[in-house]
Amino acid sequence: MKSRFTGTVIAALIAFGALQSQAADTGPAVRQPNASERLDLARDAIKKQDWKRSLAELNLAVREEPRNADVHNLLGYTYRKQATPNLPKAFEHYKTALSLNPKHKGAHEYVGEAYLMDKKPQEAEKHLVELEKICGNKTCEEYADLAKAIADYKAKN
Repeated sequence: MKSRFTGTVIAALIAFGALQSQAADTGPAVRQPNASERLDLARDAIKKQDWKRSLAELNLAVREEPRNADVHNLLGYTYRKQATPNLPKAFEHYKTALSLNPKHKGAHEYVGEAYLMDKKPQEAEKHLVELEKICGNKTCEEYADLAKAIADYKAKN
């Protein structure tokens, strides 16, 4: 009887020790940022022109929220603003942003600027027209910025 009791106690202690060692290895759960928080982190990285970090955050955000026009717009912006711009990827994300939200003022402005980089001012002007319709005037920030970019482009070319 004593050996049966001792065996049970030993088995219980072994099991308890295994649970303790497992618990010590796992540690507390770390909460990952959600898509909205990643978008904020990307905006901070963009302000610092940290394109690598911006791409990392935005790519994680787009996996979580693939139908988020703001995420696609900033992905396009980030691809366009890198030291070596990736215009095909920028256009891909601007197109997605505008398909998700045809009235996305930022995407219209930025894709227009991308068309100027691609030497297609007539395409940029189409987005300027869209911005005038969306804004209802020629004074909203996105319209004014794209109009200035088009004027500067024409002055240089």
